[in-house]
Amino acid sequence: MLRLPRRLRHGEEATLVEHLDELRTRIFVCLGALLVGLIVGYVLHAHLIHWLNRPLPEGRLGRPITFGVAEPFLTSFKISLYAGFLLALPVILWQLWAFFAPALEESRQRGVLLFVFLATVLLVTGIVFGYFVALPAAVHYLTNYDKTLYDIKLRARDYYSFATMVMLAMAVVFELPIFVLALVRLGILSTRRLRRERRLGYFVVACVAVALPGIDPVTTVIEGIPLIILYEGSIWLAVLVERRAARMEPASLTGP
Repeated sequence: MLRLPRRLRHGEEATLVEHLDELRTRIFVCLGALLVGLIVGYVLHAHLIHWLNRPLPEGRLGRPITFGVAEPFLTSFKISLYAGFLLALPVILWQLWAFFAPALEESRQRGVLLFVFLATVLLVTGIVFGYFVALPAAVHYLTNYDKTLYDIKLRARDYYSFATMVMLAMAVVFELPIFVLALVRLGILSTRRLRRERRLGYFVVACVAVALPGIDPVTTVIEGIPLIILYEGSIWLAVLVERRAARMEPASLTGP
């Protein structure tokens, strides 16, 4: 029976063999979580497909079509795998954290946990925003573009890949505050520079929005607006974190 590995404390010594054994066990735990998530995703794949079909225009396009004998199975399996990975992601992240956490001091571990929690909240928010805002707008624009010139049919494999890409792009967009905070904490950026060079930051944000997945201007604009808002919010969040770190540093110097 596979036993969950014990998380080492900061400064606790272990041999190379013990580290490798811990790593192997944690990899098996991650694979097991992914397998369970895949099974759950496959059991619910019909509901997931109906959920992904909701942004499609009712009555005009109908259900996405498939070509080939194996395409229905492969498409459903891919959707189940995506869902399984999302379900297993908390376990995978926790195992990754538990393996590297002993290298950090206890005070820094609490800070990293806060970052992970914030990143998870932003990830979920980005996926929800992508599904309810970005995906319907992109589908409506693209399926109505030159509709008098084409007999538009949607291939299931292509549509579900596009829908997944849009939601994944929005999830990446909403991680911008974590990226900015990490750069500030590492000393690569400062809040003073972020505030002084706002125009350059907005230009970089616009370039990122264009580079993100999304072939149409509607998706690009929808990706760009949250990026600008999150970039501005990241600056003020970084200011708060920097001020808090400045207050804690004298306290740590005067402590026992």
